[in-house]
Amino acid sequence: MSESEKLALEHQAARLFMRAYEREMGIEMRHIWHNEPRKPDVSCYWQNEKLDLEIAHLYGSTEEAKHLLGRELSERTHLELEHLMLTPPDHRLLEALNRLLANKAEKYYVSERTWLVIRNTNPAWQRQDFELRCKFILMPPTHPFEQVWILGDMQGESGILQLYPDGR
Repeated sequence: MSESEKLALEHQAARLFMRAYEREMGIEMRHIWHNEPRKPDVSCYWQNEKLDLEIAHLYGSTEEAKHLLGRELSERTHLELEHLMLTPPDHRLLEALNRLLANKAEKYYVSERTWLVIRNTNPAWQRQDFELRCKFILMPPTHPFEQVWILGDMQGESGILQLYPDGR
């Protein structure tokens, strides 16, 4: 995947999240732009204040990741997705989400305020599936995020869910 394709995917996820956030919370989010490394993926204005968004995509299988990314996967991603496929289906969502949160918690960003937005790519999972499992989500004790949100599906149709801090 080229850098421009990656940016387009992040931009699309940020836009979907912002529109869903505005619908559900009644608070305006506007004007996204991309950032350089060491900063979260995109920035926007939230209630006229600058806010940074780190965008992540949650995959349920190797095939989903390849399809969405349009390329071969890194060895680490491939191994994690293989492990995920060995996980019982009822636990697969939690396993994938907890791994993603653990990986993102290790990052450091040059930012005053950063929200993590996780876009679910698995068509079998919807916002309600995350709601049912909220109490089992393992948010690492230290991480750089003020808030963590799930965008329930690829198109943002099932809405958003706040995992941290209020969803816990």
